[in-house]
Amino acid sequence: MAKRDFSDYTAKEIQVLEGLEPVRKRPGMYIGSTDSRGLHECLREIVDNSVDESFAGVAKNIWVIISKDGFATVRDDGRGIPVDKHKSGVSALELTMTKLHAGGKFGGGAYKISGGLHGVGASVVNALSSFFRVLVLREGKAYFQEYKVGKPLKGVSLASEKQISEWLPKKWGVSVGEETSGTITTFYPDKAIFGDTAFDDDKVKALLKDRAYLVGGLSFHFSDERNGETASFYFEGGIKSLVAHSNRGKVAVSDVIYMSKEEGGVSCEVALQYTDSYTENVKGFVNGINTTDGGTHVTGFRIALTRAISDYAKRLNGNGGNGKNEDKNILTGDDLKEGLTAVVYIKMPSEALQFESQTKAKLNNPEIQGFAATAVKEGLDTFFEEHPTDSKRILEKVFLAAQARLAARAAKEAVLRKGALEGAMLPGKLADCQTSDPTISELYIVEGDSAGGSAKQGRDRKFQAILPLGGKILNTERAQLDKIVKFEEIRDLIVALGGGIGDSLNYEKVRYHRIIIMTDADVDGGHIKTLLLTFFFRHMPEVINRGFLYVALPPLYKIQIAKVIHYAYTDEEKDTILKRDGGKPVIQRYKGLGEMNPMQLWETTMDPAKRTLKQISVGDAEAADRMFTMLMGEEVPPRKKFIQTHAKLATLDI
Repeated sequence: MAKRDFSDYTAKEIQVLEGLEPVRKRPGMYIGSTDSRGLHECLREIVDNSVDESFAGVAKNIWVIISKDGFATVRDDGRGIPVDKHKSGVSALELTMTKLHAGGKFGGGAYKISGGLHGVGASVVNALSSFFRVLVLREGKAYFQEYKVGKPLKGVSLASEKQISEWLPKKWGVSVGEETSGTITTFYPDKAIFGDTAFDDDKVKALLKDRAYLVGGLSFHFSDERNGETASFYFEGGIKSLVAHSNRGKVAVSDVIYMSKEEGGVSCEVALQYTDSYTENVKGFVNGINTTDGGTHVTGFRIALTRAISDYAKRLNGNGGNGKNEDKNILTGDDLKEGLTAVVYIKMPSEALQFESQTKAKLNNPEIQGFAATAVKEGLDTFFEEHPTDSKRILEKVFLAAQARLAARAAKEAVLRKGALEGAMLPGKLADCQTSDPTISELYIVEGDSAGGSAKQGRDRKFQAILPLGGKILNTERAQLDKIVKFEEIRDLIVALGGGIGDSLNYEKVRYHRIIIMTDADVDGGHIKTLLLTFFFRHMPEVINRGFLYVALPPLYKIQIAKVIHYAYTDEEKDTILKRDGGKPVIQRYKGLGEMNPMQLWETTMDPAKRTLKQISVGDAEAADRMFTMLMGEEVPPRKKFIQTHAKLATLDI
């Protein structure tokens, strides 16, 4: 055996990252990612510091401004961060902004409840900002300190009235005085970390709106100087209002059910409501933090919900009181998800919090699962006894879901058995690709047999598969799974994708990691595109979350000037070509994909080197859910109002 060489791994290879260096070295560990989500996580950290002042009973307002040049400023009217000297030798302000795990949220004195478990929020944002300034109004004076990528430019200084007027909007009317207090943080995200990613109004407003629902008596004021957008949020109804707001446009099965329990310094609030929809929307919060990945509080809620409804069903002989001999053991947790909207909100001492990661996306406190389950079980048992009419409607809703699930499973198994007998379960109309590697395989879902024929001839057979659609598919927003899998066009799509559907869906078996919707650039094509997006959003959402779903952009015009051919994908692009090249043009407006021959379709829409694809993503799942419900659901008035309001803004481009 050869002698091993250790010369390249010695003590000098061991690095010690000082101060905030670890944050810049591995930003994803602290904010989750360096894309739009991570950028807005930075803003959330600063906002939540101000929300913690409200938990402490001192802040009544929070202001957020996005300036024209991309700076974000967050102000609260709380106590102001202490600026006196800490025993470490620097000011408390500098310590909080430049040291990880430093802050007033650990001992339970200044903040009994907060979202800041790790004490890293503000310091992490500071480390990831090319400019960061904190202005503290406290005890009749104004103090400030500025930083660059986490390092102080100088010590804490007194701010003059002139500086304050230059730094802050005049409408705030901030001046030095005994009556004014609070913290004002301004930062500019470092482009070396976030690139050109910018703050998104909708995401910022969603962040502030969620917190306004959760924190009674706290007002949020937002303005964006880039476009003049403004918004204010203040809600008295708490999480009951949040659930009702989430369900607007849907038909409710019952009123919003609310329950709460407090014990040993921990409180649990839960609001839930069933609607006639088929999707679930459950949110978990801890001390004002949206735990997007759930956690023990959400798990406890789900356990108790299943037990409470199952117990109530047994008390009514398992049939909702309708005299039929239903199987009272058929209910599963999945049946209870259909049409459910719920908010589970835990408040507890900040020093006891345990999160899975720095981004606080998942609560890990094991004791909270039992506490939440007890609160929900007790609350639902009481509700079911006191509201028999609403309770029976809920039971009918979940039994209908169970029956549909069983019917869908039987229909799906029949479909798969039939497909297997027909050979590898692949539909005959599918022109499959040669490779079996899903990471490089593409499936084009093409509108019409004519375009499908051109696509089959023009494609690269090595990695591009073509599945033509015969026309408009079923609107899956309004259909149960058993009906969906019986619809031929959708069944062919499910079988071609290979991952299955329903409770046996396995995304690891999906045969193509680039699924491309290619339809005509007209009203019918737009409708088919929307129907397909509805199917994926409702029944294969992880296809979207994993970045597998795309929309192809075929050209609108073919422009020939002399012997040179140009393709224009927008009216603006057409006008640019005509102005630039001059000459006498021959312009052809494509009405559909079928008008292009195989070579043209390849050159314009399928060639990876030249084509334009738009990747489908969901920035705000709740907003997307409302939009699909409104546009594709059964309620006509909301859809009619939306179309009348936005008709002039409509385009054929997705």
